[in-house]
Amino acid sequence: MRVETYDLVVAGGGCNGTGIARDAALRGWRVLLVEKSDFGHGATGNSSGMIHGGPRYLTADREVTRLSCEDSGIIQRIAPHLCFRIPFLAPVLRVPGAPWAAPLWRTVVEVFLEAYDTFQPLKNGKVHTRLSGEEARAVEPGLGPDVVGALTFDEWGIDTHRLCVLNAVSAARAGAVVRNHCAVEAVLKEDGAVVGVRARDTISGEPFEARARAVFNATGAWSPRFAEMAGARVRLRPGKGIHLVFDRRLSDYGLVTNAVDGREVLMIPHEHHTIIGTTDDDYYGDPDDVVANFDEKEYLLQAFERLFPSVRAHRVVATWAGVRPTLWRYGKSESRLSRAHRVLDHGREGAPGFWSIAGGKLAAYRIMSEEAVDAVEERLGPKGPCRTREEPLPGAMAREGGAMEELARGLAARFGVSVYAATRLVFRHGTEAEAVLGICEEDPRGREVIDATEPVLACEVRHCIRKEWVRTLPDLTRRCLFGAGGERGVRGALRAAEILAEEQGAGATEARAAARELLAHAWRDRAPVLDGVQLAQEELNLSRAGMVWNLGGVR
Repeated sequence: MRVETYDLVVAGGGCNGTGIARDAALRGWRVLLVEKSDFGHGATGNSSGMIHGGPRYLTADREVTRLSCEDSGIIQRIAPHLCFRIPFLAPVLRVPGAPWAAPLWRTVVEVFLEAYDTFQPLKNGKVHTRLSGEEARAVEPGLGPDVVGALTFDEWGIDTHRLCVLNAVSAARAGAVVRNHCAVEAVLKEDGAVVGVRARDTISGEPFEARARAVFNATGAWSPRFAEMAGARVRLRPGKGIHLVFDRRLSDYGLVTNAVDGREVLMIPHEHHTIIGTTDDDYYGDPDDVVANFDEKEYLLQAFERLFPSVRAHRVVATWAGVRPTLWRYGKSESRLSRAHRVLDHGREGAPGFWSIAGGKLAAYRIMSEEAVDAVEERLGPKGPCRTREEPLPGAMAREGGAMEELARGLAARFGVSVYAATRLVFRHGTEAEAVLGICEEDPRGREVIDATEPVLACEVRHCIRKEWVRTLPDLTRRCLFGAGGERGVRGALRAAEILAEEQGAGATEARAAARELLAHAWRDRAPVLDGVQLAQEELNLSRAGMVWNLGGVR
């Protein structure tokens, strides 16, 4: 068995794991990052895609809101090309038989937003405003007749999968070894101390040992299982959350409302799509087998029917389902659990050299990672200072001033691709989009549009395989939204699979298997929420693809 040596092994490829690996590598440590599936596969990639403070945490978790807003501002500086502003409306609805209720509720919400306004400078936000019912409908005509007013605030959206992979790329450029589809099978101990891990590549089957002075468990909802391998304990109260994904923007504004049980839920314009979520339920199942169900879909749609009556007329093309690694607390409802985080040193439990991180929010991932590496440094000894507060992520470029648009137009003209395709490429890769399009100079087929919905070019597919650890087509979806549109990759799956096979030195059989895997993956995520005409159409579409490509069954 191959044996490798590092200072630190980080397990988990979400925002925390990739953030810790980047921070440690930039400080000068020899780092190995391992992820058993793919970067952002868990809670990070199935979140609401926002780096926000969260006004609802102000009563019990004011420090969580402050840290999240502060880190949001920093993330906007180090990865501005990935971030975009989302203006929100918090409508106030008429209460039948209680004319006093709506004004009272508006006052309550405004008190929260006035407190939230104090944090807006930290995240480059705008203070709230008050709108009448007529003003709210002028802004968003799709609002229902029961809307009698609204309050505004804003948040920041981000491509969470790109955030994870760019952290991993930055870590690799600083000297870290990065491996996805690589599962840890055992935590190695000698004389009671943790000294590394034994792992296996889940695609090639190749095993190896990684010896290290410290091992960090950043596996999210899988943390309790991983800790058990080291003889340690992590207590979580996992919470399942799902989102519905629509094939287009239903509004240019985010909307806030309450579900039947009073829980706050959101409708979010996110890149090309609209996301509705999230649910929050205690989850006792396997984190590897979490999917949305029909009841959860109905819960979310019901919440928005009165506020946005046309919601059921639009097409749900996918679901996101993930498990939050929420800190353990008995007796509170799921939605009232703290979003605070903890860095756990398991040396006190008889597992020196082993750490875990639990809880937290996406918006505070960077500061959580800094705290985690600070804790490990107590064992490893001082190295360089933390650099993640100022060091830009690869490709970082400012949105202000039209620089991104100018770069996209120039690249489109130079490489002979559409301005739209170049614009989306710049959003994902920033200043490094030129290197992606440079593949067209060695292979003119790089200009080919593989997925017109996004769109995704052949050169980007090759770049993601060569430089960003794409080993399966679902990995490609996470890198560049290939197959994330209304078609769900049906038209482009086989061509993308052919490129993957070419880059991996595989053949036609492997290409067909890769295409089948993508379609099966997409079907699994959306089948539970389909019904009526859409279900029949999806069945026909999937069957047609299977017959034309000779893929066989893909479900």
